[in-house]
Amino acid sequence: MLCLLLLAPLLGGCRYTFLPLVPPPAQITLPTRIVTATLRREGDDLIVTAALSGQFRAGYLSVVWYRDDTEQGRDSVYLDVAQRSAEFRLAAPQKGSYRALLSHDGVLLRQVELLENGDL
Repeated sequence: MLCLLLLAPLLGGCRYTFLPLVPPPAQITLPTRIVTATLRREGDDLIVTAALSGQFRAGYLSVVWYRDDTEQGRDSVYLDVAQRSAEFRLAAPQKGSYRALLSHDGVLLRQVELLENGDL
């Protein structure tokens, strides 16, 4: 009996002593990202639509238009929490290979392309 009383403090060291037993939930902040982006033709105009999501600071969403490797134009729209989507237009009567680069706060977020044949 005396032996059990002497061993009792040592057996208490075998218990699970890590606290807290359940870790707190991880805090995740997603960066600004484009969730939808499309480039399409309507008549003689090219139209880019884009919508942003994630951690969002108000600022300018910019587009740079290219035909092949030649810059065709630039535009930007101010976006805030109330308005998270934008539409850009470029007059482009000739068919070809077009690209639009979308950036927010100087960070390139997406490139969309439209490949057309001239004889379509």
